[in-house]
Amino acid sequence: MNGKPDYIIPEPTLRRLPRYYNYLKALLNRGREVVSCTHIGKDLELDPPQIRKDLAYTGIRGVPKVGYQVAELIKNIEDFFGWNNIDEAFLVGVGNMGRALIDYKGFSRYGFKIIAAFDNDSEVIGKTFNDVEVLPLSKLTSLCQRMNVHIGVIATPDHAAQEVADMMIAGGIIGIWNFAPAEIRTPEGVIVQNENLAAGLSVLCKKLQMLKQSGKIRQEVRE
Repeated sequence: MNGKPDYIIPEPTLRRLPRYYNYLKALLNRGREVVSCTHIGKDLELDPPQIRKDLAYTGIRGVPKVGYQVAELIKNIEDFFGWNNIDEAFLVGVGNMGRALIDYKGFSRYGFKIIAAFDNDSEVIGKTFNDVEVLPLSKLTSLCQRMNVHIGVIATPDHAAQEVADMMIAGGIIGIWNFAPAEIRTPEGVIVQNENLAAGLSVLCKKLQMLKQSGKIRQEVRE
């Protein structure tokens, strides 16, 4: 494998690579050993030249008129994202969203593990969900420092997000995955990935509305 590039990688590429990964894993499970960008593009309805460019960011090059070894391509994507090295994270906010994230077993596939959760609700403090213990929020900063955890997940109401982010950063967190419906301010050197579920739902609803207006939705009558 060639050395990984040191230039900035477009975010759309970072979002497409896991999609390729899941597709490739399914191919490997079916016994497929070689795949081309043309095949990937046809199955995923994407542009083959864009796929080739995306995959090149991982440092791999396909063989002309042959394609890629599926197993090698999977490993390249895993190495590219560091999925072979478990990244441990702390989560704050053990409401419905927080518990759903704790319970999700698919994170391990991507080298990500929530090892502790924090809340200020006495009814959940001390409880364990999916082997993850809920601790008092007051312990967050000191445990971040002591356990050298660098990723924080925020699943709090909007009004609490900034305070929690500040506590995480004070403890040494440098990567924040924010599920709270709020923009948080961070100093330079701290990465924030916002997951705005309301925005995603709004896009879906608008696209559905436009589809209805176009008359392309097939009306089915159930007897």
